[in-house]
Amino acid sequence: MTTKLLNEDITTQVREVLGQLQEPVEILFFGTKQDCDYCAETLQLVEEVVDLSDKLGLTVYDIEENDALAKQYKVDKTPGLVIAGVDCGQVLDYGVRFAGIPSGHEFSSLIQDLILVSGRDSGLNPQTREFLGGLEKPVLLQVFVTPTCGYCPRAVVLAHQMAMESPMVEAEMVEATEFPELSQRFGVSGVPQTTINEGAGTVVSALPEENLLAEIIRAVG
Repeated sequence: MTTKLLNEDITTQVREVLGQLQEPVEILFFGTKQDCDYCAETLQLVEEVVDLSDKLGLTVYDIEENDALAKQYKVDKTPGLVIAGVDCGQVLDYGVRFAGIPSGHEFSSLIQDLILVSGRDSGLNPQTREFLGGLEKPVLLQVFVTPTCGYCPRAVVLAHQMAMESPMVEAEMVEATEFPELSQRFGVSGVPQTTINEGAGTVVSALPEENLLAEIIRAVG
């Protein structure tokens, strides 16, 4: 029998938090049969979480065998997670993604995102909503993190809130040590680092909402 990743205390806490879920949420997992250090562990982790609420569902895909679907959801790394809504069997993609295992402090990002997506509301300030609502250019936010970074979840969830608010925004947590080439490409030396549109803008540390918004405005110019 496989040893559980979540112990009894954490399982109890998570089940209690998931009591806040409102609308159904689907986790899309993309893995690979190729070399993938954390695919099995990530899948087990989300399976254990999904078992804690009947409002959560999980669909498992192989990124090579489901290439078109991976492209549709803009997933190009494994393990990859998409946190989506579900309405009458239809998947609602809000652009909320994880690249790499959401372990350590990032486990809280995963749980917060499930609550966020289930509420179908970003919770952002009116001025942020107004700007994002008028976006005409796509925005990609990649938040580089490590599992031991206590400030990282704030940056991840904020980016995911922005993705929730606008179909023009996609936001991806990237576990920096699992994707070293990408981290090197964007000069990641401290986390969290939020890279906007592949280097058009960069924010280091977990800044307040208005500061990230200002950097996005500058980057999309």
